Amino acid sequence: MTQTIVESKTKTAVIGFDQPFCVIGERINPTGRKKLAAELEAGDFSTVEKDAVAQVLAGATVLDINAGVVYNSNPNPNETEPPLMKKIVELVQGLVDVPLCIDSSVPGALEAGLEVAEGRPLLNSVTGEEERLEEILPLVKKYNVPVVAISNDDTGISEDPDVRFAVAKKIVERAADFGIPAHDIVVDPLVMPVGAMATAGLQVFALVRRLREELGVNTTCGASNISFGLPNRHGINNAFLPMAMGAGMTSAIMNPVALPIGPKKIAEKRAEVEASGIILPADMDDEAFCQMFGLGSTKPKAGKEMEAIRAANFLTNNDPHGGDWIKFNKPPAAAGEEGRGRGGRAGGRRRRA
Repeated sequence: MTQTIVESKTKTAVIGFDQPFCVIGERINPTGRKKLAAELEAGDFSTVEKDAVAQVLAGATVLDINAGVVYNSNPNPNETEPPLMKKIVELVQGLVDVPLCIDSSVPGALEAGLEVAEGRPLLNSVTGEEERLEEILPLVKKYNVPVVAISNDDTGISEDPDVRFAVAKKIVERAADFGIPAHDIVVDPLVMPVGAMATAGLQVFALVRRLREELGVNTTCGASNISFGLPNRHGINNAFLPMAMGAGMTSAIMNPVALPIGPKKIAEKRAEVEASGIILPADMDDEAFCQMFGLGSTKPKAGKEMEAIRAANFLTNNDPHGGDWIKFNKPPAAAGEEGRGRGGRAGGRRRRA
């Protein structure tokens, strides 16, 4: 069985057909996040710290690190991104022990991350473009790391799945010329939005099967691409991920965290409830209110996509005896009961995590 080994200083993540699905947390990325981009330019890493910890607690196996900020003070990413990547990698690996995925379109930023990363990070990414192959594959070989291979080339992104497969095959073959084995290539076959292309789901499932059976490689994707532009994106993502896993996909770059419900939404729901004549207890706090009326939580927690992935792991016997599923669904300990043994007695024998 093909296994791609990704390591931190103390922890190993194995991406493979016979392994639990690998969740690569995507939140440490300023793209489309103006607040985070402004913080990073100002040297404020507080959101990075919160996102790193929250994603690991939600079940991320690997954390993607992207430092792609376009500074207002200096719009040249070749100058600004390498030192920022180095800083973020050092910061995150000092906070959490999971392996990292170093993500950039700037070769200098990729190498800056590789230079300070502990263990064996995943590199994101190489494409089939000739210039990119010549820049990135030597880095992969030099640092002996696995790499995400994205199925587009100099002609762009093809809507033809046969073309995307051919690009993936080309990358695997070129990597072999550098002495990089197929098990260190994780192919992203490119998920198209199903709202724009009705066959997008069917295409990626067929591509993943071909990549597994004909090239023997592991696969990944940007999971939320499938639902782009549609209502109830979580509902689509929750169906897509187990289906992709069933087709043989072994990892995804995604957000494992259900973001907290903000005070504005809570206030609106309270007003709606009160207008309907429901009398709420005077001492009901926001968290209890959110739980009662199905709003979510005021705290970051594992999202519905993580629930779908854990269920699929159990059903495919990649969660033997359902241990992870049971732990995930175990009610939180009541206040004051943490650390108590069976029957609520203090000092009881604790179960190892």
